Amino acid sequence: MENNFYQFTARSLQGKDISMDTYKGKVVLVVNTASKCGFTPQYEGLESLYKKYKDQGLIILGFPCNQFGNQEPGTENEIEQGCLIKYGVSFPMFSKIKVNGANTHPIYKYLKDKLPGFLNKRIKWNFTKFLIDRYGVPVKRLSSSTVPEKLVNDIEKLLRI
Repeated sequence: MENNFYQFTARSLQGKDISMDTYKGKVVLVVNTASKCGFTPQYEGLESLYKKYKDQGLIILGFPCNQFGNQEPGTENEIEQGCLIKYGVSFPMFSKIKVNGANTHPIYKYLKDKLPGFLNKRIKWNFTKFLIDRYGVPVKRLSSSTVPEKLVNDIEKLLRI
């Protein structure tokens, strides 16, 4: 099995298992999300990036997580409705996962191994972002406070626009 991002699967909010292989050849932005966080308005910026660059090959993958301040307490359906109705999110959203600890989702174990954070590998808060190139290689980890608009140069470079 290849040792890259494409080896993993995750369950969509609708309960369907999705292989990351589906996104081969795309620039992927993986984000752990929460609907009751100070950074939640970043959904708007993420959606703008997605709309602007999806036709050039960008895909954004949202992974709801309730590990930080209980800021994603809802059910899959509530999460989906909130993302859709409040922020118009059209990029793929996945089932709630853990990004730290013993039950860390395999995608996040992999991403944290490849791109450890400052001082340690732990995800520090909601809306930590991982940028993955068209070959499935994680290339950049960005903090929660990095607004989506600040990713334009990195995304364009990876898309070769």
